[in-house]
Amino acid sequence: MIRLTDAAVDEVKRILTDQQADEGTCLRLGVSGGGCSGFSYVMTFDKDSQEDDQIADYKGLKVLLGADAAPYLDSMVVDFNDDVNKRGFVFNNPNASDSCGCGSSFSV
Repeated sequence: MIRLTDAAVDEVKRILTDQQADEGTCLRLGVSGGGCSGFSYVMTFDKDSQEDDQIADYKGLKVLLGADAAPYLDSMVVDFNDDVNKRGFVFNNPNASDSCGCGSSFSV
């Protein structure tokens, strides 16, 4: 399973509040083909879990990880960086053999 830091959880919760998301909205993490390194990280909001999803709860935030993405993201840590020069989610993926300079795509 993946892990979210407190900073990442707090930022996702802030976004959900700002977007006035329905109660029970979950964060779904996944991958898609593309990006400069082969795969791109995907973060979306979802109301429904699938039968084969891995489900975790972080401070009341439900996080979904589909079976198709699990081999690529297993043991990944998602953090949130709120520095003046660089603001955004940071993916620390031990399964990635290479990643692009911006950190949003990877290869295995």
